[in-house]
Amino acid sequence: MEHLTQFINIFLHLDKYLSEIIQNYGYVTYIILFIIIFCETGLVVLPFLPGDSLLFAAGTFAAKGDMSLWILYVILCVAAVLGDSVNYEIGRFLGPKIAKQEKTRFLNKEHVERTHKFYEKYGAKTIIIARFIPIIRTFAPFVAGIGDMGYKKFLHYNVIGGVSWISICLFGGYLFGNIEIVKHNFTVVIVGIVIVSIIPAVVEYIRHKYYLKAG
Repeated sequence: MEHLTQFINIFLHLDKYLSEIIQNYGYVTYIILFIIIFCETGLVVLPFLPGDSLLFAAGTFAAKGDMSLWILYVILCVAAVLGDSVNYEIGRFLGPKIAKQEKTRFLNKEHVERTHKFYEKYGAKTIIIARFIPIIRTFAPFVAGIGDMGYKKFLHYNVIGGVSWISICLFGGYLFGNIEIVKHNFTVVIVGIVIVSIIPAVVEYIRHKYYLKAG
């Protein structure tokens, strides 16, 4: 039981144990990172897995030469896009059935409702914006599958959002992760990334409301 608890703790806080994993598993680390990012974006029951912090940490270790930046970039982009696509299909298949239930054991319906409200504000661009917001990131493709968004349209935003998310967090870690002030203020850095990523959508939302009032 103690070993299982330890394994779960490492799994949930992989960003903090990444150095040990690289030393012990070498190239298998790429597979582990792929699985974590895929599950965090692809399985609606696992929104608590590390995302931004893990990508940033991976970029930091790539800067040290412990991992290949470009191998990481390719496999993590694939994991992010594939994960959202799987989540979309899960939403399309299971969403209507789950929506009819008042309570569900494996799904937090409050998160689903919160994501619905996000869609009401930002529309399809939620798929891009949500990439930078924990919890919403995991539920956005699921809710898109429940709704009437066609897969072709979804895939367009999915690719843009997935590649943008990986690029900003991974390259951010590569360029700035080893700077002491960044190491000790990582949360502030992530919040800054989130704010910057949301600004365009907020501006458009305000313009849209102003347009409706003017009309």
